Amino acid sequence: MFMSTPSSRIAVIGLGYVGLPLAVAIARHFPTIGFDIDQGRVAELHKGLDRTGEVETARLRASTMRLSAKADDIAGQDVYIVTVPTPVDSGNYPDLKPVLSACRTVGRAMKNGAVVVFESTVYPGVTEDICGPELEKYSGLKCGTDFFLGYSPERINPGDREHTVDRITKVIAGQTPEVTALLARIYGSVTTGGVFPAASIRVAEAAKVIENAQRDINIAFINEITMIFQKLGISVYDVLDASSTKWNFLNFKPGLVGGHCIGVDPFYLAQCAQDNGHHPEIILSGRRINDGMGEWIAERVSAQLSGPSRILVLGLTFKENVPDLRNSKVVDVIRALRARGHSVDVHDPFADPAEAEHEYSETLMPSLDGAAGYDCLLGAVPHQPYVAFSGESFTTLVRPDGLVADVKGMWRGMDIPQSLRLWRL
Repeated sequence: MFMSTPSSRIAVIGLGYVGLPLAVAIARHFPTIGFDIDQGRVAELHKGLDRTGEVETARLRASTMRLSAKADDIAGQDVYIVTVPTPVDSGNYPDLKPVLSACRTVGRAMKNGAVVVFESTVYPGVTEDICGPELEKYSGLKCGTDFFLGYSPERINPGDREHTVDRITKVIAGQTPEVTALLARIYGSVTTGGVFPAASIRVAEAAKVIENAQRDINIAFINEITMIFQKLGISVYDVLDASSTKWNFLNFKPGLVGGHCIGVDPFYLAQCAQDNGHHPEIILSGRRINDGMGEWIAERVSAQLSGPSRILVLGLTFKENVPDLRNSKVVDVIRALRARGHSVDVHDPFADPAEAEHEYSETLMPSLDGAAGYDCLLGAVPHQPYVAFSGESFTTLVRPDGLVADVKGMWRGMDIPQSLRLWRL
């Protein structure tokens, strides 16, 4: 079978938040081609523009990586690394269509002896039981004999400049010990964080899916106690300040759980559990709490207002200081406020207006210039420009006796003008 050498040819399939940084890192050590079906995305990357903000223009332009949107260009590579998204459908069931589409593309392109590695988050068994047969179907090759499988779960955290792909520990697993050794050489050359060989591909798949499910459950607990403390007239942030002085307290924060991972991956684990005859009570309970947080926030804010009001929502992305709009739960707050008769404007300096319109039918304000007189200012995402607000910012945007709703605690410690009312979690 194929063994890694400095001349080994590697194709990274999918150039989003995960694939692009990985492809750029691998290209420093191996001949690499980055492939994406989105021709517009590839055209932007050719110009040195990464709309995700994960790879700087200078680093992108300096990379030796080839870029292509043509499937013929990835034919005959030695290793294929699949980094396409794994979303859920409208019923929160795992949607494997992007992965299966990638399998068809790779299957048609790969040669005898190829290794296909998946980084996409899936439940245990998908790589071997679903992807393997799909690759066989479109390649005419036999899995485990003519080509081999591997799994190395992605751990990209959008906007995180510390835990980058070239610094984190990479979990790896191969269909055979030789494939695992191959992945150790490839990923070991990329990251200073080292590699961890999992006991099997299924174990590696399981490890990934519980990482985000664990965070989801912990945040759900904090969100639930936030609801309790609101009834008691206590700020959860004040409680967390006190509790976090204990050495082993897990200092999670309340809020809207969106994004492509934490708000999605638990459903993959839940589906796997149900397929195997187990009802996952804690996992699904956590999902219900977190998915209901937008509605709860809208209800609490609306209760502070007298009748239909003009509301300005600050932030639409799923987290601070990134353009990532995937699975944003701020949208839930906006829709719930409108359902209660309020007029809502939305501003976000990081989000792409075209993407906001396409994904959520939201028209973003181009700037805050001239914005004034709102009945309520709702801080949904702690982007740095919002955190840096002054007292004058509030008095300009909000009418006297208007409400400042601080969902993320970004204005804690700030003296909000006395002419305004403050509500926070």
